[in-house]
Amino acid sequence: MPVVNWLKRHLVVIAGLFTLAYLLLPNVIVTVFSFNKPKGRFNYQWQRFSLDAWKKPCGVADMCGSLSISLQIAVWATLGATVLGTMIAFALVRYRFRARGAINSLIFLPMAMPEVVMAASLLTLFLNLGAQLGFWTILIAHIMFCLSFVVTAVKARVMSMDPRLEEAARDLYAGPVQTFLRVTLPIAAPGIAAGALLSFALSFDDFIITNFNAGSTVTFPMFVWGSAQRGTPVQINVIGTAMFLLAVLFVLVSMLITNRRNHQKA
Repeated sequence: MPVVNWLKRHLVVIAGLFTLAYLLLPNVIVTVFSFNKPKGRFNYQWQRFSLDAWKKPCGVADMCGSLSISLQIAVWATLGATVLGTMIAFALVRYRFRARGAINSLIFLPMAMPEVVMAASLLTLFLNLGAQLGFWTILIAHIMFCLSFVVTAVKARVMSMDPRLEEAARDLYAGPVQTFLRVTLPIAAPGIAAGALLSFALSFDDFIITNFNAGSTVTFPMFVWGSAQRGTPVQINVIGTAMFLLAVLFVLVSMLITNRRNHQKA
């Protein structure tokens, strides 16, 4: 039958579209309810269309303050994890030393370990050191668990690099710094960027590890969790929608830049 044959030919595409729709459904719901005007404290049922929350995104006390803290931690954690993770990845790929295999295995532990175990372990460490829980303990904890993801992403990219390109640069009298900046770094850049973006998303979104090591500091995920106990302001949906749209815009711009470069090379 023509319909059956058509479905067989396009089965992968159809499955992919359904999967994409399933993944995007929560974002669509968050976006729709950011324009809602709830009657009570909870924004769970559609009442009527309103732009009040979009006009006053910081209308809820302490929400934008917690958002600012989360963004600061995410940015600094991303920078720290990206720099350290990139150096570790290059060291693991390019050099041979004792305990290299053990370090390779240890790198995956934060990704395989349950977050609650890591959170409790970090809390014990900070308490034993006498550290005051707050912004800095959150930042250290985020760098520690983001590090593994950066190392994994950059390591995969470095392993796929052709060493003959660097050898050619040295044959053309390029120094170590020039070779790294002109050849090595541009080739490794996609892996570094992927690790950095993943670190930012994980850090901004984290709740369990942050909750254990935050002290009196309140990040945006902690604010959302606390608000859910007594009421969910529409502004939370506004912030979520804005973050989602910014992420989509970033991806689209990156795709356009990549396509333009590919056309220029062609």
